Amino acid sequence: MASINSDFDKALAVGRPPNISKLFPNSKALIVSGKYIDLALEAKGKAMTIAANGRNNFIIRGSLQAAQRANAAIIIEIARSEGGATAYCPTNYWNIARQVDQAMNELGITVPVAIHADHYGIKSEDDLPFAKQEIPTLFEAGITSIAIDASHMLDDKNLLANLELNPLIPDWAGLETEIGEIKGTQGMSAPPEAVFLIAGLNAHNIFPNWIALNNGSTHGIEASDQGIQVDLTHEVHTALEPYRVNGAQHGTSGNSSDRLRAIAAQTNTTKANVATALQMISWGIQVNDYGNAILDDAGHFQKVSGRGVSKEMWQSMLSYANELGYDNGGYKNLNLAFENKFHGQPKAIKERMCKGVEDFVYDLLINVFNAGDSADFCIDAIIKANSHDPGPKASQIEDKKEWTKAKIIAKAALLDTDKGPDGDFDD
Repeated sequence: MASINSDFDKALAVGRPPNISKLFPNSKALIVSGKYIDLALEAKGKAMTIAANGRNNFIIRGSLQAAQRANAAIIIEIARSEGGATAYCPTNYWNIARQVDQAMNELGITVPVAIHADHYGIKSEDDLPFAKQEIPTLFEAGITSIAIDASHMLDDKNLLANLELNPLIPDWAGLETEIGEIKGTQGMSAPPEAVFLIAGLNAHNIFPNWIALNNGSTHGIEASDQGIQVDLTHEVHTALEPYRVNGAQHGTSGNSSDRLRAIAAQTNTTKANVATALQMISWGIQVNDYGNAILDDAGHFQKVSGRGVSKEMWQSMLSYANELGYDNGGYKNLNLAFENKFHGQPKAIKERMCKGVEDFVYDLLINVFNAGDSADFCIDAIIKANSHDPGPKASQIEDKKEWTKAKIIAKAALLDTDKGPDGDFDD
């Protein structure tokens, strides 16, 4: 591979999507389409990279520093529940690109980074009119990749929602879709529903980079040892191979390093979301080797001395959470309430918040995800395409006439799938 300096300059000149070039005309940050991140990890082989949920600015900075250190192409993302119109995080769909661009320029980050709008949730057909208004604003604000998550609905409505919203997504942008809402052991996904969704999109010339499924993972704090089902994931991905779509692994925080290594090595997964673990580490909460919070005998979080926020800040966070009656999962709401207070801490405290995230993410990238040096594959792909858009990696193999609305409804009626219980599984 060519020298990184000359290659970086070439990639910077042609690789940034038009929204990024317009927003940040003088930037040296190589913010790229999610398509390129997927291609890079696929090219390396048996590798996936982190999609770091940047719930606070310290997570964003620490993740970027880890990526630079690992020479890894990564994704910085925020989900609709975290950073949409009713956000519980200070990072949102409309400021995340600005935060990433600023940090990359300040810190001298030269690895490629995509900005992903994760879990853009469509829970019913009633959500579609507002989504049509809102989705364009995300790309105007610098998003370069999006996950349309209509997995809350039945299979036919999921597919039809994806078809209806796709014209709002730029052709150059990365695309993720989802089956099987993330519910842990309940409502596990199966190959037929995955093939149904991807084949139906393929018939309409829509080629997602990633598909997320319920393969046993959960969002938030993992309380059981069920975890990700590697064999199920492999089975689904094998069924999808004709369509050239890779996997997006959600809910990684509660899974062992060995299980995550197996997902990278034995399935077609190129994107791994990490959210809760990074939040806890930035605060200085004690976690195990794969980022799940370790609770004391009373079921409370344990603050590690000399890590994360100051002792005084943590006491203030505890008092606030207790006053509002938060359970452990409710602590995620502290992100929005305390971001400005975090920034008012001494520089050394803020730096150690970032450093904790950096060290954890670096270990994941190098020792678990096999993402080291994936930046080189990404930059090579940009130079080869000589464009911000590598184009689709798949081609149409399904007959559009067989995937009309009426036929989609009829085909879905033949699927025998268990969606699991109703409820709010977002985090």
